This record gives sequence, structure tokens and C-alpha cells, in this order.
Amino acid sequence: MAKSDTIERGKVRPAAVAGRFYPRDPTELRNLINMLLAQVPPATGPAPKALIAPHAGYLYSGPIAASAFAQLLSARDQIRRVVLLGPSHYVAVKGLATSSAEAFATPLGVVPVDVEAVRQILTLPQVRESDEAHEQEHSLEVQLPFLQTVLGDFALVPLAVGDATPEEVGQVLDTLWGGSETRFVISSDLSHYCDSQTAQRLDKATAQAIEALEPGGVGEERACGRIPIRGLLQVARRHGLHARTVDLRSSGDTAGPRDKVVGYGAFVFDEE
Repeated sequence: MAKSDTIERGKVRPAAVAGRFYPRDPTELRNLINMLLAQVPPATGPAPKALIAPHAGYLYSGPIAASAFAQLLSARDQIRRVVLLGPSHYVAVKGLATSSAEAFATPLGVVPVDVEAVRQILTLPQVRESDEAHEQEHSLEVQLPFLQTVLGDFALVPLAVGDATPEEVGQVLDTLWGGSETRFVISSDLSHYCDSQTAQRLDKATAQAIEALEPGGVGEERACGRIPIRGLLQVARRHGLHARTVDLRSSGDTAGPRDKVVGYGAFVFDEE
């Protein structure tokens, strides 16, 4: 996506983890994402309204993330806004934090922020502006190159989620629900640093809770993005969405040792 004059004069949140979580070189990054997407079986049916994707380094979670984002390819010309929520790893956040940036940058270019949507949700008491929360946060950033590749032109609503209730998250999602132009992405890994067998058992239980739209089944040790996931599950039930697991693996299945793994899941939420 090319920079517009407006964005060039405005404030851009620069890439913070390029060269660590994913390649810094644009050609290498684009080729890697296209390779990962090519390994995913073609999606069937309409593109989902929402999805959950992992946010580790691409070496570990990239194949699972590709399984989620490939589901949006059929709506490439339709989707114009992505509401992206991920846990705040580095800064304590009360509620949900937006950014004052007008765009977020990756090696593939800049993604404009939907500033009108941000203004709209800033009227909610649980939403505040915190550039500090976004400055080093990887949970949102690592999703952007996939979205840039799959969708092309779209606007972003970035939200770092901290101490919030499912109802508070759900109110934000309901406010921005929109129509076919809007999709939601929740960024979350699953179990952390268990042996492979334990992780498989825990992650399977989490997947079952997600498919059943049961927020209470996504426990504290089951997903770092449990707070936005719980909010999505509540809203999905009200809107009649159906959840399904697309991919469920761990770092032990992709590139790491099997005695201490991180779980990754790709989940999509389809409209009736």
C-alpha cells in the first residue's frame, strides 16, 4: 500500500519487530508470506466475519497464521476495514488502548488507521489513547504483513487490550460491527511453555471452548489473548456466528523443541 500525502504528513507508528519476528527485507517478507499462504488448502465458502490468529515469530507460528488469513482471500475486494485486537504485553492497560497514529508501518508499506472509527470508540469509557501501549507491541504488528498481502487496501482499527471485561470488549466490537466491509482479527497464542503432550491437551480444550462460544472455557493459562477472545465469543453468540478450528499446532510441530512449546490456533467465525 502506497503512502498517501495525508499519511506522509501525519503520524506513522513504525515497525518495531521487523527483523526479529519476521523479515525486514520487503521482498523476503512478501515471498515468505506467499509461500506460507500457498501451503494452505483453498478456502471454501464466504470469508469469515472474524478470526483468531497467533502472533509469534513467523518461523514458529507463520504456518498457522497463514491458515487463518487465507480464509479472507475470497473477500479481498470487499473488506475495507479490519478491527485488530491483541493483548498488551509490555504496558499495563486499563480497558482497551487505541493509538494516535494515522498509519501503522511494516516493510510492505503503511496501513492507514480508520481515524473516524477510532474517534467513535473513544467515546466509550473503556477505550483510551495510549501510544506507549502500541510502541513496542508485537501482537498487532505481526498480523499486518499477512493482512497487507491478503487484502491489499484496507483501514485499520488497532486496539491493545489490557484489563477489560468481555462485556467491555464486546461493546467495542458491536459498535464497529458494520457490514461486509468490516472484519475482526483477534491476535493470540495459546498455551505457553508446556511439554508438547500437555500443550496438545490444553489447546484442544481451548479450541472446544471457542467452537462452543463459551468464554469461560478460555482460562488464564490457556491464551495470552483470552480477554479479547472472551469478548469476541460473547458477541459471536449474539450475532449468530459459528466458530470452527482451521489449524491447531504448536512450536514443537513447526520449528522448536518439544519439551517446552507454545500453542497456536487458527479459528474462524462464520456468519449464517
